[in-house]
Amino acid sequence: MIMTPLMHRSAYAVSPSAMDAALQRFLQATTNAQDRVQQDGQVFSISVDVPGLSRDQLRIELQDKTVRLASIEGAPRSVQRAWKLPASIDAAASKASLENGVLTLVLSTNQPSTQTLAIA
Repeated sequence: MIMTPLMHRSAYAVSPSAMDAALQRFLQATTNAQDRVQQDGQVFSISVDVPGLSRDQLRIELQDKTVRLASIEGAPRSVQRAWKLPASIDAAASKASLENGVLTLVLSTNQPSTQTLAIA
């Protein structure tokens, strides 16, 4: 009879903490991939995938430089996002559209105004 020593092998090929970190990176990549933000001069365009939600089930808030998107209570899925832009948002010139499960926000920013002061 030939005897060979038993070798103890770990159940994990890598440490559990490395696997947790890899999972976190994957989840961040998939959630951030749904939001697309583009800037064209003073206009920002944000596209968010919101499949299964209607326009009545979404709430968009514009406050100074912050945009908040949230689904209402009772919606089939929960969505909560927020973006902070580098300039104040002009709500009157901004618009939103929902088509085929993709919400597109076109946000105009206020032009920084330069004021002159006359010397008396």
